[in-house]
Amino acid sequence: MMMNQTNQTQDDLLSCYSPSVVGYRYFAVLWGCAVTIIGTPGNLMTILAFVIDPHLRTRFNVLIVNLALVDLLYCTILQPVSVDSYLHLRWRTGLVWCSIFTLLFFLFNCVSIITLCLIAGSRYLMVAKRAVFDRVYSDLGLSLLIMSAWALGLSSLGPLWPGYEFDPKLCVCTIERKTYYPYPYILLIFYFFVGLGCVGTFYLLIYRHVRIASQALLRYRFSRRSSRKKPASSTQGTDDSGVESSMANTCSYEMSSQGELAPTTDEINCEKSSKSTHSSATAESATKSPPDIVTTSPSPAPAPTKAASSSHCTASGDDNEMKHVTRMCLAVFLGFVFCFVPFLLINIVDQRNRAPRVLHMFCLNLTWLNSCINPVLYAVMNRQFRQAYQVLLTRAAAPFICLWNLKRQFC
Repeated sequence: MMMNQTNQTQDDLLSCYSPSVVGYRYFAVLWGCAVTIIGTPGNLMTILAFVIDPHLRTRFNVLIVNLALVDLLYCTILQPVSVDSYLHLRWRTGLVWCSIFTLLFFLFNCVSIITLCLIAGSRYLMVAKRAVFDRVYSDLGLSLLIMSAWALGLSSLGPLWPGYEFDPKLCVCTIERKTYYPYPYILLIFYFFVGLGCVGTFYLLIYRHVRIASQALLRYRFSRRSSRKKPASSTQGTDDSGVESSMANTCSYEMSSQGELAPTTDEINCEKSSKSTHSSATAESATKSPPDIVTTSPSPAPAPTKAASSSHCTASGDDNEMKHVTRMCLAVFLGFVFCFVPFLLINIVDQRNRAPRVLHMFCLNLTWLNSCINPVLYAVMNRQFRQAYQVLLTRAAAPFICLWNLKRQFC
């Protein structure tokens, strides 16, 4: 009789059943399955793309791979357990796995936040202080940073090992906050608020640096056009064109968030346009030459035209690059805020658990989305990753295409 009462009490402690969440659990299950189905292949493809494509094996992309590894482990190990808990409205894997699940859950989130900060910091140094980036994010420095991220997360969560328990309002295992108060709140402030502030600060600095460089280039173009209205010698025009081209290249370097990318489509088109302009100018000069004079070398006159065309095309590529970097920074920041801020606010504001249980569950479910959208925000927006994805998908679909063709032949 006492054993039955003990088992019943334990079942009650591991249950999150409530009439208010019976209907919501199906939405949570579908949401969790979608995150697993999208996040698992997405993060796996990111890692495989880094492995198979030598152009993607850069220092910056190592951070993206580390983030993809964290999200892949979360999607494959923890997400199915969370879905099972929501489906049955109770924790069915025992108290030991409850503690392991909580440790891994917060460890993956902590490492993910630290990696996001390292990515934002590397982007800022790559744009503003490349020499510092080369020193800090060297092969050895990058390895130490990644190992430190995992070590910091594990060491900060280790003291809470006896304080992990099942939370009915979230329907997953989490940290028991009252026993170890205020340490859980210190971790919350350090990882989420400080981490979120660092990510936002770095991307705001990137945007400010890009904006200043773009305005400087626009002012120079305006002064250059004003000076063209005044008579000037050909030597001065050639020098100014060279200065403008040099400044455009400098701004292009500053506004590039990743210095090891292949040329963009705009740059290729501009290069073709520049070559076409130079060829047409040379042909026109040869046509106008007297027939009794043999031209043995290209005329030096088209040189300023080529330099001006190259400068104009580079400037056009700079504008597109600035827009791309701005969109990516905004997407990264808003994606991070969208996933985590509701969960933070509900835990801070609702200390007495007066909010509906469905609201707590929904805010937690939003954090699941972070492991799914990170490949989109950090990898899919990169052209080289998209090309690597196409190669992987083509290789994966090749056996099925062969089987389909054989079936059609025999049929």
